[in-house]
Amino acid sequence: MTFGSVIERNVARPLMRLVTMGGAPILQQLHLEERLLRRTSDNWCIVNDGTAPPTIVMGVSGKVSELVEIRPVLRDHVPVVRRFSGGGTVIVDQGTVFVTFICNKTAIAGLQPFPRDIMSWTGQLYGKVFRGFGEFHLRENDYAFDHRKFGGNAQSITKDRWVHHTSFLWDYDVKNMGYLKNPQRAPEYRQARDHSDFLCRMNEYMPSRSVFTEGITAALGDHFTVQHTELETALPEDFMPSTKVLSPQDLQDIISSKEPPTAERIQRWPR
Repeated sequence: MTFGSVIERNVARPLMRLVTMGGAPILQQLHLEERLLRRTSDNWCIVNDGTAPPTIVMGVSGKVSELVEIRPVLRDHVPVVRRFSGGGTVIVDQGTVFVTFICNKTAIAGLQPFPRDIMSWTGQLYGKVFRGFGEFHLRENDYAFDHRKFGGNAQSITKDRWVHHTSFLWDYDVKNMGYLKNPQRAPEYRQARDHSDFLCRMNEYMPSRSVFTEGITAALGDHFTVQHTELETALPEDFMPSTKVLSPQDLQDIISSKEPPTAERIQRWPR
């Protein structure tokens, strides 16, 4: 199904505010996205080109003991962030390009605010971006060239809005993948491959990051009036994001005792 293409020829396109950042810390980015999701009514696209230092980012319901090699992480002082959305676990760094869509449920004609429908729409959008650069596929919940993943996705859906964010592997450091365990629940197309066989780099398929980001702007223009926007990233004092950094003590506690049940942990966080 192609969303919105027939209707949008005859009606004014909704506004999409485009915010570009260069190397913003991933924690700052996630706090910003959560604020825009919960405290604004605009449609947003956030593009962040790289982040430092290398950081592990987990979904809201992921279990650290099953997904992270905790002892090497503690030894090397790798930050671990638990974000406000679902999805899997990634390690991100300066080779990662982040793209996030935050939209009202009515922003895209014909789009139902359910995970598969949102994935279908974003898959169509990125199909335009990557046309001519490789054999692009939406495989289960991943973006892949042929059978190798280069983009991981996460979503959060509220009463009136949704967020879909992606970490794209423009490049990656193989040794950083050693901080992650192979997940017990993996997409079928992974076929038990380790990280080095399962992943690929976007820079093997596209000539530059700017070509990628310009392609996103062009593809969004089929659905929205895109407006470049500068944004204050400081959080208001009364906003308490649920995205958190796990402290070294949190990680030590997981090693020395059983990890708390996920449901109990989530209930303690503000929504």
